[in-house]
Amino acid sequence: MDLDLILDQLESGEQELVQKALLEYNKENSQCFFFNSEHREQRKKLGEVVIKFLGRDLQPSCQAACLETVRILSRDKYALAPFTSRTSMYTLSRYAGVDYSEECEVSLMPDSESVVEALKGLCNIVYNSPEAQQVATELRIVNGLARRLKLYNETKSCHESKFFDLRLLFLLTALRVDVRRQLAQELRGISLLTDALESTLALKWADVYEVVTDLCCPALAKEETERVMEILKTLFNVTFDLNRREVDEEEAALFRHLAAILRHCLLIKSDGEDRTEEFHGHTVNLLVNLPLMCLDVLLTPRVEHGSVEYMGMNMDTVEALLNFLDRRLDRGHKLRETLTPVLNLLTESSRVHRETRKFLRMKVLPPLRDVRNRPEVGNTIRNKLVRLMTHVDTDVKHCAADFLFVLCKENVSRFVKYTGYGNAAGLLAARGLLAGGRVQGHYSEDEDTDTEEYREAKADINPVTGRVEEKQPNPMDDMTEEQKEYEAMKLVNMFDKLSREHIIQPMGVTADGRLAPLDEAAQKMLQRQESSDLDSDSD
Repeated sequence: MDLDLILDQLESGEQELVQKALLEYNKENSQCFFFNSEHREQRKKLGEVVIKFLGRDLQPSCQAACLETVRILSRDKYALAPFTSRTSMYTLSRYAGVDYSEECEVSLMPDSESVVEALKGLCNIVYNSPEAQQVATELRIVNGLARRLKLYNETKSCHESKFFDLRLLFLLTALRVDVRRQLAQELRGISLLTDALESTLALKWADVYEVVTDLCCPALAKEETERVMEILKTLFNVTFDLNRREVDEEEAALFRHLAAILRHCLLIKSDGEDRTEEFHGHTVNLLVNLPLMCLDVLLTPRVEHGSVEYMGMNMDTVEALLNFLDRRLDRGHKLRETLTPVLNLLTESSRVHRETRKFLRMKVLPPLRDVRNRPEVGNTIRNKLVRLMTHVDTDVKHCAADFLFVLCKENVSRFVKYTGYGNAAGLLAARGLLAGGRVQGHYSEDEDTDTEEYREAKADINPVTGRVEEKQPNPMDDMTEEQKEYEAMKLVNMFDKLSREHIIQPMGVTADGRLAPLDEAAQKMLQRQESSDLDSDSD
């Protein structure tokens, strides 16, 4: 429809004509998500007129048509100027019912098409415009959303009203650090969101920190899953820096309560594998933010029929996390985003909880029997993780190596045994452990877990590759002494040339297990020897 004609009808001010024109425009453009620059100025003009028209006393049907037009126009991030002013944002927040005033309490959210359209438009505008984000902060829209969140259980609104409330709250906390802190500290957002999460999931409690989880119950419906994921994402935002500070008793109780709900989330399914995977992914991301001391509730539920038990503990959650990790390993794309959260969670949990570490070691690093294949060859979780230890992404590489290292109780010889020295060298070099040894940690005494197959083949295992290899003939056996001397000098000259041209820098291992330039390493060894000699003389 001709935009000039729509503008003429809007300027006439007759609601019936305006509604008819806008409905036709909305119908033609409802599926348009990418706008060219050809009619951008006209769209801006249309936005200005529509937002001004919304300031009048309109019939509900006309309101909905105008707000739908705002939603469509707000998809063009280059034509948002009419909607980012303080007046425009206030108008839209008023229609959405999230305008804030300290003098009056918010009423129950009206279940109307206008509310939903206004919320959708605000989501588009806030997402695409830093100016709108600033104005939304000044208008204290987050306060209006928090106030309405308190009524989450009381409102009988449709799914879309609640969903876009949560989506707008997520966007504000994701894009504005100050809003995130305000919601967490001033507005008790963590408690509010946890209550909303509990209400959406319709939980029943068996104990203080134990949710009744019936694994035979139907999968979580699509609409409830969508709302739960928005809550989880917002909780992730407001708890992002939680591990960097101490928590008091009251906060610890709140986070244990939340962790118990997240345990339930990990054990249930949604409609469809992809949605379940996304749902569990947001759950894992949030668990990473919670204080480690509060994750003990993941293991404390009573062991029942069908539960995974280990050392008297309920390991359903740990097994669910391990299965989640295995699925993510098989996907093989966006590894940093998809793998590092669950790897970090399992690593830190293994450091803190002995039962978790021993269970994961039994599953990931069982007693070694296969000594004929390289550690990275195969389809077990160990094989997949060892392959990641040489990945080009350093975050992925370090997370995979750190997880296996912790399962080995940070013992270098055991770590090399399961991964091979070649794969392990990166982590060992970073930690100054190339010379061997063990990090001092809170681990129990080592137990002998070598299998008979491993003990028999141990002498023949190549420590670099981590497997038994066929003995190769010595190429120097058939050489004369003159040929050997010639080859040795040739090799020396090659290294000398590379060193002089700064192509390589010869490195050595210092006494404390760190890599250093060869001259520096030799000098440190000499200094250590001289210091030792002086100590002997003084004695």
